[in-house]
Amino acid sequence: METVVIFLLFFGTVWGLGIKDVVIIILSQPNEHHLKLAENLKNDIEQQAEALQQGKPIVHLSHRDFPHVGHWTVLPLVEKLHDLHGENSSWVFFVEDRTRVNLGVLSEVLNEYDPSKVQCIDCAVWLGHALHDNEATIIHHFAFYEDPQKFKFPNLGSGIAISTNLLQRLAERLRHPATPHSDFEIDSSHELALFIWDKGKGEVLTNDNAFCIQQDNNNCASYPLTFQPCGALVEKDSIYFAVKTCEKYHKERVPVVKKTWAQYASNVEFFSDEADVSIPTINLGIPNTEQGHCAKTIAILHHIHDKLKHHPRVQWVVVADDDTILGVSRIQQLLTCYNATKLVALGERYGYNVHSARGYNYITGGGGMVFSRALLKQLTRPGVCECPSISAPDDMFLGLCIASLGVSVTHSPLFHQARPIDYPPQYLLTKDAVSFHKHWMIDPIGVYDKWFAEEDMKGADVHVEL
Repeated sequence: METVVIFLLFFGTVWGLGIKDVVIIILSQPNEHHLKLAENLKNDIEQQAEALQQGKPIVHLSHRDFPHVGHWTVLPLVEKLHDLHGENSSWVFFVEDRTRVNLGVLSEVLNEYDPSKVQCIDCAVWLGHALHDNEATIIHHFAFYEDPQKFKFPNLGSGIAISTNLLQRLAERLRHPATPHSDFEIDSSHELALFIWDKGKGEVLTNDNAFCIQQDNNNCASYPLTFQPCGALVEKDSIYFAVKTCEKYHKERVPVVKKTWAQYASNVEFFSDEADVSIPTINLGIPNTEQGHCAKTIAILHHIHDKLKHHPRVQWVVVADDDTILGVSRIQQLLTCYNATKLVALGERYGYNVHSARGYNYITGGGGMVFSRALLKQLTRPGVCECPSISAPDDMFLGLCIASLGVSVTHSPLFHQARPIDYPPQYLLTKDAVSFHKHWMIDPIGVYDKWFAEEDMKGADVHVEL
């Protein structure tokens, strides 16, 4: 379901390298905006290779050559990459579609780790920009709870270089029937690091400052670009915000939402298990459940679809939790890059069982789920998305519904399922966040003020009820 563009670049004698070649893998997506980013990066790399007189790169597109729901992660690619390039290449280099690559600097960096120079013919090494958690976090399953800072994992947007010797070892492990696979894919770079580390038996990430977190003059082999809008802001009245809540949070969470981002939304409604005219909330007759909320979320989507028949200007639907902290202006900026007439499901992508052909991707709900009006129409067709139980996980079940329509979930790194303190500070330097999630042990109004308030106030107007 994801598009992966692979470039085979022969560095060789012109740069004086001991390496024969490097395979560069751009992890991208079939959505037209992200595919354009990947194609632009491909063209840039090809032009650099031509200027360096290295010949035209070989390109593989994953939707043609490697069709698989897990191709936004690295591990499902390992075996195929090893089979294709393991014997005639020395490195594989993974980047995102927002990464920029300087081939000349990259070749110099990889040359420093040439096995002939480090006197290790069978060296297995991997390089990147090392990050670490400041405290144990739910997005990493609270790994290394006693000392989370000791474990290093790479920033994928900065690029990850893996020697083909290590690629071979990983492929052999993955082929072993006893090798366990995680059911959930949340942070692919952290999960890759855990797999390679192999409970202390494997290789530790080597940090190299040439894999930059931000552009640093001409010294970077690679670095991620910050987000840039694709055009004029999407109008506020074209976006509908639905907030999921329940009676026990009417006085705790809802006032925070109304005091922060909701006051800047033109169209916003709150859905609860109790009708409360003071907010106001809408009760769709679905009782609250401690987990899942599938029936509630699907009922909300049907309610919105019916209501929007009389509101043609609304083109986007954002479903948020009552403890989602977001920026309305940031949503407006982000949506300039997407087409509401297409079937678009946008948010922070997670994966379930992506190592299997029966796996699928979904948008994790806490960071906010964005649906184009065109997709909403399809999701609310009879029989397309009917919950197996009232408490089934709503975000996961929606992922199945979206997949059944032949639609790929579109990932944006600007959505966040957790709090700012749950991410390494350097990681957040590379992103113009759209959302965070949870009020637990933080000041949610302070988070909103730091990340979103200024831009929302610049475009402030009074919201209207639909």
